[in-house]
Amino acid sequence: MPAVSPGLPGFSTSRSLPSLTPEGEQLLIYARKMLELNDEALSRMTDTAFEGEIRLGVPHDIVYPQIPRILKAMAAEYPRMRINLVSCFTSKLKEGFGKGDFDVILTTESQPGEGGERLATRKLVWVGAPDGIAWQQRPLRLAFIETCFFRPIAQAALNGAGIRWEMAVGGESEQVADATVAADLSITARMEGALPTGTVVIDGANALPDLGQLDICMYEAGVQRGEVVDALAAQLRCAYGDAQCCLRVIAGDRVSERDDDFPRRLTAAQ
Repeated sequence: MPAVSPGLPGFSTSRSLPSLTPEGEQLLIYARKMLELNDEALSRMTDTAFEGEIRLGVPHDIVYPQIPRILKAMAAEYPRMRINLVSCFTSKLKEGFGKGDFDVILTTESQPGEGGERLATRKLVWVGAPDGIAWQQRPLRLAFIETCFFRPIAQAALNGAGIRWEMAVGGESEQVADATVAADLSITARMEGALPTGTVVIDGANALPDLGQLDICMYEAGVQRGEVVDALAAQLRCAYGDAQCCLRVIAGDRVSERDDDFPRRLTAAQ
């Protein structure tokens, strides 16, 4: 049996010079991996290519639940890179994007504008309180802020169906509008899968006119380039995109390993 030096279980002293035992060879593999990870971490933490600022704009009605998860993943992956999030309406985001105020924006619109990429198409649905009755009342009370993109769509649909309506709120407070809906004092419209807290899709929506569908689109300014911007774009595609968008990300190998929700989305897409 070969002798093993005390405290050095990975070395054999059966020869004039120490040599690795089978256990030592396994330990060497792990040691090399540790050094590689150390070098990668040091490079990532000190490389100026991974520091700076990305300006991201997202409409407030599709921020949750995807954006917090994306920001958390990006912060863990690129701790020296700041992502400054601005949440407002599509019209304001596109206006700011045109002025160079953003690097990446998401929008909700009837179709992509010039330079836009369609991520998904979703239904616009009527939304109210759980077990609510506000949708049955006439005139129908609506909760939209004045600049909401969905407001004229809902009003036109009701007018076309001959349903009388009135506004339940005014001003620009989205929180006030959402509160009146959750309290069953009014109803509103949202994109499917992006409902305000404390609200549900109205079960009796067959008594209300169809609202059609809208696109979730992404615009990239192209000023910032590199791995971080590509990673953010891939995260957005996987979080908001439909089946074809997810498959395009896979084909381009641009999905982050930290996108924990991606396997579920891929299974649903397939």
